[in-house]
Amino acid sequence: MAVVELKGVAKNYGGAHKNAKAANAVENFNLTTRDGEFIVLVGPSGCGKSTTMRMIAGLEANTDGEIRIDGRDVSQVAARDRDIAMVFQSYALYPHMTVYDNMAFALSLKKVPKNEIEQRVNDAAGILDITHLLDRKPRALSGGQRQRVALGRAIVRDPQVFLMDEPLSNLDAMLRVDMRAEIIKLHRKLGVTTFYVTHDQTEAMTMGERIVVMRDGHIQQIDTPNALYHAPNNVFVAGFIGTPSMNFLKMTLGGDGKTLTGQTAHMVASSERQLIEAHKGRDLMVGVRPEHLILTTDETAANVIKGEIDVVEPLGSVTMVQLEVDGHRITAQLEGDTSVRMGDSIVLTCDSARLHLFDADTEQALPRHEHRTETA
Repeated sequence: MAVVELKGVAKNYGGAHKNAKAANAVENFNLTTRDGEFIVLVGPSGCGKSTTMRMIAGLEANTDGEIRIDGRDVSQVAARDRDIAMVFQSYALYPHMTVYDNMAFALSLKKVPKNEIEQRVNDAAGILDITHLLDRKPRALSGGQRQRVALGRAIVRDPQVFLMDEPLSNLDAMLRVDMRAEIIKLHRKLGVTTFYVTHDQTEAMTMGERIVVMRDGHIQQIDTPNALYHAPNNVFVAGFIGTPSMNFLKMTLGGDGKTLTGQTAHMVASSERQLIEAHKGRDLMVGVRPEHLILTTDETAANVIKGEIDVVEPLGSVTMVQLEVDGHRITAQLEGDTSVRMGDSIVLTCDSARLHLFDADTEQALPRHEHRTETA
């Protein structure tokens, strides 16, 4: 187990100069893990999450900053000497070798005694329930079994750090769910510091102890799944975390610091969310999650969104509806037995405490409590 520190880490494919323009660059990445922590890097394609992972692994050289594992700066250390194990999206198994030989290969290269190799491989196979597969070759395995072998190959190395780069992306939906649970249980059993890369925010929310949300090479927020959901730092995090995505409406904050008005929608910020003076009379982005919208017949409610349904998606336990309000696409998650049809005009409301408020220009979240300036 180990503490991993990334201090001002950057990667620029255009050259070493930090101001050079480059695609998929990582800028000023700062993170310190806890010993044995499970960290998930998440974001859209091209955001820099896999590049960050490869820099930790030593497969990419960082052009700035430091990478430390248990206090040792490994920025200039070769990948083979960093005491890490990586699980790839493609599994990267040797097709001509048996499962046993695939798992034992790295240990053989290190001249580990045969009896110790056998012990480690058998122990890892037992943990992953693949002992019966040790004599098979990869072509005789299912996708899920190949993934277990890839995990087993990492486990036998007994590394300080595990790195997993979208390891479940090649599996079907049901198997992904099963393997997510297996990886979580495996981490709890082994307690090894783990970095896990995914573009799937549901995967991130269900697996990570802390999640690093990235966009265009920059960290947007590092927090627990709960905090990311309930207190996103900005519009991007709010829209990226949560399924279905958060709804947004551009509204104007009244002079009382509470009333929010749009073309047809109107809202009231909850009393405990007094806003700073500078935002009175200005446009805000108001966010509300689909699951927090409630169907009502009361058009005089404090918070009202009205519109005509143009999409209905019955999913059994819930019914998803979509409508356009003031130029924005709004999704609501209603009860499964709700009787609504395309073309129906509906009224939606929500609790004021459920509203998320963002500056329309900076897209940063507004404070929940009024800022007070201390005087001398």
